[in-house]
Amino acid sequence: MPTTASAFADATASDSALRRFLHGLPGVDAVGLEARAAALGTRSIKTTAKAYAIDLAISMIDLTTLEGADTPGKVRALGAKAVHPDPTDRTTPRTAAVCVYPDMVATAKETVGDSGVLVASVATAFPAGRAALDVKLADVGDAVAAGADEIDMVIDRGAFLAGKYLKVYEEIRAVKVACERADGTRARLKVIFETGELSTYDNIRRASWLGMIAGADFIKTSTGKVGVNATPPNTLLMLEAVRDFRLQTGVQIGVKPAGGIRTSKDAVKFLVLVNETAGPDWLDNHWFRFGASSLLNDLLMQRQKLATGRYSGPDYVTVD
Repeated sequence: MPTTASAFADATASDSALRRFLHGLPGVDAVGLEARAAALGTRSIKTTAKAYAIDLAISMIDLTTLEGADTPGKVRALGAKAVHPDPTDRTTPRTAAVCVYPDMVATAKETVGDSGVLVASVATAFPAGRAALDVKLADVGDAVAAGADEIDMVIDRGAFLAGKYLKVYEEIRAVKVACERADGTRARLKVIFETGELSTYDNIRRASWLGMIAGADFIKTSTGKVGVNATPPNTLLMLEAVRDFRLQTGVQIGVKPAGGIRTSKDAVKFLVLVNETAGPDWLDNHWFRFGASSLLNDLLMQRQKLATGRYSGPDYVTVD
């Protein structure tokens, strides 16, 4: 099977060709999309299925701190929590990753050690993405050199909204190259669209396909830094995109909703979306993640309630 880049060589040959391809995608039925997301959100999951879903959701979290006040101590505490989310119950799954700024990658790597928890780093002038390409690539290079297993990049939304699709495509391609290490391995690349700034569902579909044909390993809704972040409809739309992309190319791409997912009930709704839209192949933290911080605490409290029959309250878990 041809590589993703070669399979879409004609579509990416020029700005006009890429525009024709992206604007040739089927339009999104907004009413139908929102109705389906709402209907799937009413599914009820009980007992053993609920316990499985909670553990699965914990294992899919990119436990995140992306604040100007981040300190090495805070990152070490977060890394320790990712490895042992509930120190009183070692059967609790570890989280998928810790997500930090590039200057905190080395601290995070040292903390998680060989636990299996990955270290992800936001880069490319996160969250606005307003920087020259060489600055963005240096940002990525610093994170990869420090040991980042994954890079979460932001697209240039201004370029995308201005219709400069080839510029966005070429930046993603360049960042993917910057994710390569000297030993031949590379960090996985998550491409963030900031769906709350893309205005329309059609733009979210176009951004999804643009990211995938450019070589994203994951497509991600949001930075968590704007008013509208991950929602069931925009995540459903992206899940449809990765499903259709695999049908067309044989290449599987991950999805990461981020921002605004705070409760176990929310997480379960998103897992139902995954199962019913993309399918069970995506019910694994290699292919689906939650970008979250406070979500983990609620999952831990619900997990403890299922195990003991008692609701312990927020004092049961650490404050991130």
